[in-house]
Amino acid sequence: MSGSLSEAVRTRFRALCSTARFSQFAGVGLVGAAVDNLVLVLLVELTGLGPVGAKVISWELSIAVIFAVNERWTFSEYGAMTPRALGKRFARSNAVRFAGFLVTLSVLAILTTWFGVWYLVANLIGTGVGFFVNYTCESLYTWKVHRD
Repeated sequence: MSGSLSEAVRTRFRALCSTARFSQFAGVGLVGAAVDNLVLVLLVELTGLGPVGAKVISWELSIAVIFAVNERWTFSEYGAMTPRALGKRFARSNAVRFAGFLVTLSVLAILTTWFGVWYLVANLIGTGVGFFVNYTCESLYTWKVHRD
């Protein structure tokens, strides 16, 4: 059993270490971060929403953009392209990214509330921390890259 467990861990680790996929994921993440931050600023500055409420809306919009680009580019060779399979991956992606969102939102809330950090800087820091949670979970759970 320990041999199969250690092989499973090694297989997943090797899958995560794909430089090309990591670079693509990071590039897509930058697009998503741009959408997230643009919408966040617009909502905070032009509406009565505070940074945390605005973050919820900006996050979901950026997740839809990130999923669409990752589906077509980063992970295009993984998974069936049927509407059902696509819908399942989108649902898994939202569930997975919710963990990253909680990390990002927690960092944003802690930095702005406790340390007085400007909301946009706090959001960027939180996004960086959440990135690694997202990359790992999206690769292994949403698109299952270790199965190729």
